Amino acid sequence: MRKIALPPIALALWLSACTVGPDFHRPAASVLPTYDTDDLPQAERVQDSDPRVIPGQRIPARWWALFHSAALEQTLRLVVENNNTLAAAKATLAQAQQAVVVAKAGAFPQLDLQAGAVRSGAGLFTPTGSGAAASAYSLGPSLGYTVDLFGLTRRTVEQQEALAENQQYLLAEAYLSLTGDAVTEAIAIAAARLQIATASDVIASDQKTLDLVRRKFEMGKAARTDILTAESQLLGDRAQLSSLRQQLSVARHALAVLASRSPAEWMPPEFDIGDFSLPHELPASVPSALVRQRPDILAAEAQLHAAGAAIGVATAQLYPTLTLSGALTQQSSGIETVLKGASALWSLGANVAVPVFHGGALEAQKQAAIDAYAAQLATFQQTVIQAFGQVADVLRALDHDAEFIANVRQSLDVSEKSLALQRASYDAGKTSLLDLIVAERAYAQARSSFASAQIQQFQDVAQFFVVMGGGWWEAGDVFNAQGALD
Repeated sequence: MRKIALPPIALALWLSACTVGPDFHRPAASVLPTYDTDDLPQAERVQDSDPRVIPGQRIPARWWALFHSAALEQTLRLVVENNNTLAAAKATLAQAQQAVVVAKAGAFPQLDLQAGAVRSGAGLFTPTGSGAAASAYSLGPSLGYTVDLFGLTRRTVEQQEALAENQQYLLAEAYLSLTGDAVTEAIAIAAARLQIATASDVIASDQKTLDLVRRKFEMGKAARTDILTAESQLLGDRAQLSSLRQQLSVARHALAVLASRSPAEWMPPEFDIGDFSLPHELPASVPSALVRQRPDILAAEAQLHAAGAAIGVATAQLYPTLTLSGALTQQSSGIETVLKGASALWSLGANVAVPVFHGGALEAQKQAAIDAYAAQLATFQQTVIQAFGQVADVLRALDHDAEFIANVRQSLDVSEKSLALQRASYDAGKTSLLDLIVAERAYAQARSSFASAQIQQFQDVAQFFVVMGGGWWEAGDVFNAQGALD
């Protein structure tokens, strides 16, 4: 049987189908049914508006709209449009996408147009006239092509595409972090205002007690020390207002910074806790869906993909490289005739470079790439575990928030009634000022605890949406096809 020899070009193309290095396989999603070892207990509802966690439901893209605050909606739009960190993430993504274009260019022939001029002669150090000088001009295209024998170019493209995907998810992570922080700061503003209002009510109650003690002192039924005690309590509660006002200023300034505005240039709205409403239902993703939604997990997975492609790049460098070249040059002694009847020279060539000895550097590069993949795999796995832990914490917090609010509400009702009875009893001379002060302290603590419980519940609901991924993948009007924000 006659053997048919493959032409060199056909042989090169056949060899180019070979791609060395491991192919990337997406890590399997978690099959754990829950985020905690125990089933989450059913939280006691204080009101019908208290949220319930509903597994397997769709998370909206603009989850903050579930708080039903027009001021919050407007603020988030301003923050997203102006934030410099988000703009930097978009630019970094665009840079990574251009790196993919550069890598893909390696799969095509490189065509250049070359032109040259040479002036030569003899007798440079001899008397004038002993040597004649001549000029030579050349013009023509040159072509070069590196055959991707073992997949070096393909693995490089794969690596750059994975790195661009990583930047896309880092952009989504920046968007999720930004919106979560903005909502948190808006709630912090409302929280500080609520605490200031609560402290003002407590101060008003202290003033009532002081007025009562003064009347009794004027009637000769109270000692001067009672007045001093009541005044001391009033002044102590007033001193807390400065700290609360500082907290309000910090929250306002933090939200302005998130909008990339100077606090002197823009101040956020005066959010009030009464302007927010809790969602009736909180859509929760199951663990197997969470690993396909959270941008930090997806970013770590894309980085793992890039590390796997880097192994292929390092492996391909251990194999020979084949470069094909060609040129067509027009030459002439006169620039005006370089394109007219001048001699044409052509050349075709092939160059094979076979790595023989590099002092162990190429093998070390491959092993380093393998080690980097192992490190990134561990990082990916830890990122998933941390995500599950964050979700478990928030789910438990939401359940405990409802229990805490139920207990604190009862404590507030009891302390308010007790204070009213103690004030009437003290006015009638049946109890001491100390009993009244104790009742006032219990009432003030209950008011503060109830305000803190309300605030904590709103903050935990906001954190719930963040740890679930915030529904960014649903935001078709927020992310364009390349993953960049509009």
